[in-house]
Amino acid sequence: MNLFQKGLLFVSISSLQIVAAELPKQPNIVFIMADDLGWADVGYHGAKGIKTPTIDKLAKEGTKLETFYAQPMCTPSRAALMTGRYPMRYGLQSFVITPGQHYGLPTDERTIAEALKEAGYSTYALGKWHLGHSKKEYWPQNRGFDYFYGTTIGNVDYYTKKRNGVMDWQRNGKFIEENEYFTDLITKDAVRIIEEQDGKKPFFLYMAHLAVHSPYQAPKKYLDKFMDIKDETRRTYAAMAASMDDSVKEVVDALDRKGLRDNTLILFISDNGGIAGSGYSSSMKKVAGNKPAPADNGPYKGSKASLYEGAVRTVAFVNWPKKVKATTVNEMIHMVDWLPTLVGLAGGKAEGNKTIDGLDVWPTITQGKASPHESILINAEFHKGAVRKGDWKLIKKASLPSKIELYDVLHDMGEKHNVAKEHPEKVAELEALLNDYAKGATQALYFKEYLPFIVEDYKTSDMSYNGDEDSGQEGEIPVLPKH
Repeated sequence: MNLFQKGLLFVSISSLQIVAAELPKQPNIVFIMADDLGWADVGYHGAKGIKTPTIDKLAKEGTKLETFYAQPMCTPSRAALMTGRYPMRYGLQSFVITPGQHYGLPTDERTIAEALKEAGYSTYALGKWHLGHSKKEYWPQNRGFDYFYGTTIGNVDYYTKKRNGVMDWQRNGKFIEENEYFTDLITKDAVRIIEEQDGKKPFFLYMAHLAVHSPYQAPKKYLDKFMDIKDETRRTYAAMAASMDDSVKEVVDALDRKGLRDNTLILFISDNGGIAGSGYSSSMKKVAGNKPAPADNGPYKGSKASLYEGAVRTVAFVNWPKKVKATTVNEMIHMVDWLPTLVGLAGGKAEGNKTIDGLDVWPTITQGKASPHESILINAEFHKGAVRKGDWKLIKKASLPSKIELYDVLHDMGEKHNVAKEHPEKVAELEALLNDYAKGATQALYFKEYLPFIVEDYKTSDMSYNGDEDSGQEGEIPVLPKH
């Protein structure tokens, strides 16, 4: 080899090394989901009496997503995250999976965990699943997660992990009895998982808190910090939020100790808005009397389970040192967007054998570009639905008495002024849009199981959740199926 050839070889190798150095490294992803957290129940949104210093710091140093939409309740929101598809497309749009039911996230739906696993990630799920419990094929470890530690159903007791007398707490399919506080247990496991990482393989850690969902329970050391809050339920709620904030701190500290923080994207999001005002279910009202529910959704109307902003516009931010700016994004982003966005960052394939509704919003988050969504679906059920396009939001209720509501949510974020009569052309436009979305719906599995006489084509229009539009209850089935 002559000197010229050696020079070319050196240049070629050097160029390859430079290209290799410039290639983006797959980020670790830590997705922390709060449960029923009110919009105004974090410090950076002006929380009253509640302290969340770690969450606040991450939010202020990261990008706050102030027009982030989720689904109105627990199961639909988790389904939207997992699939990148609106829950109405596979029957999870209505209510939640209650203990006595036998359906789950359909097994032909591809999950974000499966997509990330295909991209070379280790995948972990901790905490609350709530996407199917009665059959093992619905469990997280059979939906793309290498590891699962937590509960498959909804609001278990924070200490006994029981609901209606039956315990639901497992590690990879083995049911175990552990009486430590729910938040503490999943935090310890998250820290352990992080400490076991060697940095050679990226990981996706989905940490789904039960906090601040009912039953309202908290350790004494946290309750003692909020003795100035007179209402007992609000005091406990504040203590639960503080415990969750400490959990986030422990996770961040573990990432720092392992030297993984700079290449770890942290997302903190609530699955829906809080149970606020009169949003209690009838059974909770028997316990609470006339006291208001504990959450504070700030300027937004409504409670969890409704179609108003208080239910579907949630706390959300992303934090990734040197990759995400300290800024605020007010563009529309939806829970379905995380699958294409995160899988895209991972270098994986977002689309499976079904078309997803989510879009890659990374340019919106990091470059200040407009939302790729012209419109987003809030929800579509056979008896009610809502859609947003631009500044306008339409809510349609077919259950008697039927009602059409139109809001300019940019200028009327509290949805105080129904301007449907003043803008009939906008009503017609958005109603047609909502109907177009609804054409892609399948029958709600909740109603199909409980009320099988409801016809497939949704011609029945006089149906509601026990007459309580803002109900926050997640079902009252007397007996859990035995594992």
